[in-house]
This record gives sequence, C-alpha cells and structure tokens, in this order.
Amino acid sequence: PQWKMSAYVGDSIITAVATYQGLWMSCAFQSTGQLQCKIYDSILHLDSDLQATRALMIVGIIVSIAGLGVACMGMKCTTCGADDNVRKSRTAVTGGIILLVGALCAVVACSWFAHNVIRAFYNPFTPVNTKFEFGAA
Repeated sequence: PQWKMSAYVGDSIITAVATYQGLWMSCAFQSTGQLQCKIYDSILHLDSDLQATRALMIVGIIVSIAGLGVACMGMKCTTCGADDNVRKSRTAVTGGIILLVGALCAVVACSWFAHNVIRAFYNPFTPVNTKFEFGAA
C-alpha cells in the first residue's frame, strides 16, 4: 500500500503517524511500531482517478495473462497448431503484442497515479500537513 506516502514537509516534521495509501487499502504507521491497514470499503467512495487506476491495473493483469496463454500456444515446444510454423510464429507474435498492450495498461496506470500525486504535492493550495509523495510502488 505504499503508492502514496505522507510527506514530512513544513515547519513541524515530528509526527506520530505516517500514512500510506495504495490502490486497495490505506495504512497508518504509528511511532510505536504498530501498523494498521484498512481495505477500502466501497469503490464508490474512492475518487475517480483511483478507480481508473485500479481498473487499468486489473485490465493490464487480465490482458497479460491472456497474452501469456497466446504466446505459449505459439511456442515451438507446444503441439497446438501442429506443424504449421507460419501459424505458430504468427501466434507467438500476437501473444507478444497482447503482452505489450497489458504492460502498456500497467505503465499508464502507474504513471497516471504518480502524476496525480506529484501534481497535488506541488500544488500551492494543498495544505502542508496533508501532502503526500509517491511511494515505492
């Protein structure tokens, strides 16, 4: 859940709680070492950017799994497609293209989320005590 982490900027950098937000849950890390995480209850409660990022990541995962299946059918060591080398090579290329589309979905999701976090961080109208930075996702 470390896609978005609380940033220590401003006059007082001493805080008792660090907050982490991710695509699926938010966590609070206490200065005592206790970590409390809560899964988002409702998808309708989330902002539209987070909903779109979650959807793109799910689509990227599903498309990548389908691409792996198609690419495996196009491998020379499989018997799918019999001995037609042209068909097998086209199937393998198609699987690679599907994998690239899945990867593109994931990259767009991560970049979009990072852009929103960075834009909010440098927004002069965002209160100092509510600023977040992009985490180690």
